[in-house]
Amino acid sequence: MSTLPPYPTLYEMNTWVWLSELSRKAGKSVDLSSVPSAEWDTIAKFGFDAVWFMGVWERSPAGIAIANQNKGLLDDFRRALPDFKPEDNVGSPYCIRRYVVDKHLGGPEGLATARRELAKRGMKLLLDFVPNHVAPDHAWATEHPEYFIRGNTEDAKNDPASYVQIRGTVYACGRDPYFPAWPDVLQLNAFSPGFDKQ
Repeated sequence: MSTLPPYPTLYEMNTWVWLSELSRKAGKSVDLSSVPSAEWDTIAKFGFDAVWFMGVWERSPAGIAIANQNKGLLDDFRRALPDFKPEDNVGSPYCIRRYVVDKHLGGPEGLATARRELAKRGMKLLLDFVPNHVAPDHAWATEHPEYFIRGNTEDAKNDPASYVQIRGTVYACGRDPYFPAWPDVLQLNAFSPGFDKQ
């Protein structure tokens, strides 16, 4: 098995946007299993060691619904796309419902095809993994609430931008030290007993 060089060059692409552009160009739906060979050849000509498909994982319908009701996010969407409509929101690539390749992008089979096409051209494939938060409709929210940073009803009442209540349990929204809370994801607690076994 070959490895990447010590200082690899990476070509990052927003997978959903790229495939949408290819679909418009082709006049038909294109997913990772049906990308034309010429498109892979074009990427290979750039000379990168690896391609990072950002945002391949299954997106969250609950996250989309939250985003479409959040004034701050809607304002951002309208700044980027003045004629924004709720159906334009395909969801955040980091509001992950399951770590399975989204069906819209071609599912696991589509990703396997893309990996083969990249390998034929001497390139590796990179995917992202977000270890600190998941979508509110991720299975753990109901099966393992102990895996999350939680609050209480007072937290949800006093700081609704940072806490959300799901089926009677109050969860902290995802965040990092430099940004306000992200309203469409739940913050995982990596120190929770049993979490490290997942």
